[in-house]
Amino acid sequence: MFVSQSMTRKVITVAKDTPILEARALMRQHHIRHLPVVAADDHLVGIITDRDIRSVLPYKLAGGESDGQTEPDIARMTVSEVMTTTPVTISPTHTLPDALLLIQRSRVGAFPVVDEHGKLKGIISVRDLLRAFINVLGIGEPGTLLCILVENKVGQLKRIVDLITEEGISLGSVLVARYWEKDKRAVFPYLLTNNVINVKKRLREMGYTLLDPMEWYLDQLPK
Repeated sequence: MFVSQSMTRKVITVAKDTPILEARALMRQHHIRHLPVVAADDHLVGIITDRDIRSVLPYKLAGGESDGQTEPDIARMTVSEVMTTTPVTISPTHTLPDALLLIQRSRVGAFPVVDEHGKLKGIISVRDLLRAFINVLGIGEPGTLLCILVENKVGQLKRIVDLITEEGISLGSVLVARYWEKDKRAVFPYLLTNNVINVKKRLREMGYTLLDPMEWYLDQLPK
């Protein structure tokens, strides 16, 4: 699960002297919101976003309407005047969890991916990460998500997986999350079937508490 395996490799880029209206047109044409800014050798020198461009466009022009008085001035503006010159970047050898944590901390929607020499190798966005984790978790296939409350001790996950295997059911994924009670964990197996009546019955017979995964919310997690 490396960034290099999930990033977009064919990146639309611009130069520092690209007019911002041309950059905006590229974003609209390719349905993207981020354009890495590179030098002639593909060395990353910045990034420009649709928000950057909107911040300098007059209201009418930002909405797509022409404004005869202000448009000539805007047409002379280049990417270098509004781009971020020190964007947050990530390496191709970082993992997808690394990228998720970085997005959460930085509060940006995409990162340029650069090698050790600062050359652009790709870009990874929230959309890329979502697609990657959907594939990893197997939730693109029809199935059922269970939520099982367990004690936080060795062997609990094995017991649950063994039971599911005995029922002849395939697992899409298994996640383990903290619970708001001390020494408890919540196990979320995604089963590739909609027939889970017998699995639930056997889990309860083993002493497990089953929760409704739709009632799980992050505000209940310990701080």
